[in-house]
Amino acid sequence: MLSREENELLTRTGPGTAMGETMRRYWVPALLSWELPEPDCPPVRVKLLGESLVAFRDSEARVGVLEEFCPHRGASLWLGRNEEAGLRCVFHGWKFDVEGRCVEQLNEPVSFAHKVQAVAYPTLEMGGVIWAYLGPANMMPPPPKFEWTQAPESHRYASKVVEECNWLQALEGGLDTSHVPILHRSLVSSDPYAGVAVGTPLAVGEAPRVEVDETDYGYRYAGIRPLADSRQYVRTYHFVMPWTQIRPQQIFRARTGERLTLIAGHMWVPIDAASCMVWNWIYSFGEAPVPEDERLEIGTGNGRDAVDFDNGFRSFRNPRNNWLIDRDVQKRENYTGIPGINAQDRAVQESMGPIVNRSREHLGPADRAIIVARQLLAGAVRSVQEGKDPPGVGPSYYQARAIERIFPAEQSWREALMPEMYPEELRV
Repeated sequence: MLSREENELLTRTGPGTAMGETMRRYWVPALLSWELPEPDCPPVRVKLLGESLVAFRDSEARVGVLEEFCPHRGASLWLGRNEEAGLRCVFHGWKFDVEGRCVEQLNEPVSFAHKVQAVAYPTLEMGGVIWAYLGPANMMPPPPKFEWTQAPESHRYASKVVEECNWLQALEGGLDTSHVPILHRSLVSSDPYAGVAVGTPLAVGEAPRVEVDETDYGYRYAGIRPLADSRQYVRTYHFVMPWTQIRPQQIFRARTGERLTLIAGHMWVPIDAASCMVWNWIYSFGEAPVPEDERLEIGTGNGRDAVDFDNGFRSFRNPRNNWLIDRDVQKRENYTGIPGINAQDRAVQESMGPIVNRSREHLGPADRAIIVARQLLAGAVRSVQEGKDPPGVGPSYYQARAIERIFPAEQSWREALMPEMYPEELRV
């Protein structure tokens, strides 16, 4: 459990808050690159860590992320004209470049543009994502070179969806491995939305034993499930501070017998205290590209059939319509009555309310990953307050892969899987 004060520390991420200042030491995923498809295209609103921002791609294809409101009179720059290497406020014609410099003032007989500076944040594009850095200029970390961001476009895919609750309960729901064979269980082998299909290792065996090893980027952890034939099924993950999970993804084609090994993950990025943006990504580190059905996110609850991409990336299933739960499906087909693995996750996490009261919870051994994450986050705040770097800003996570295997019960999972979790070819 957490006290009220500890809960406030970890959940509040706006400007001036302790956790907010800590999160500003990392590169923040802001937009998908396709949201700004070409030079001088319309600007896009984006809200990160409680800050209202506007992003635009200028005439030279550079991306700027500025405070949304013009420093002249406060009109929204989202209304602005994106033209001639700058974003021009339609109120009085003040224009700002990607670095926030005022370069023109149409209403002033004698320009003092050189004295005006809009709030602007550095950006970079990597992995089909536009990232922004909101922290002190002299503390900027190395680029976020997760392995998936370095894969060719054919071998990666990223999407996002708004979740209507605080970022921390969304993160904790994702880090929790023991819920997977329960919440995502299929009751029939034909369920097209099955997260845990009948007969798979996740659907059989005992409750997992969770083991966590702290690292300089966060931690690696494993859910260890004994099987009936003196073997064990081990599913490993990484938590990269402050909001990223890396997990294994196996795809089996029953018709062809093909088995494809991918790696997937999420980033839970605060929008404000009561909502976050869940980033979803998947990539192939082998020769085969990411299959088209994975790009369509069939069965996840993240695809265009489930999320309104054109109106803020909000889920069609949400608290206001009770996530469109189908009680008949719940009885006969899957455990929740809600189709889509990630839609199921969002439903239970949103059902707790905007910010859950953690002083009333009862954690057990299966919650080890959640407990350690909270400790690391609180420790990161202390580090920043002491003038130090928080964990996870360095490049050590560049080589992290998540692996799952079945092997003899007497064999150590660290001995069996660590070489694949940190492959030599990815060493920095």
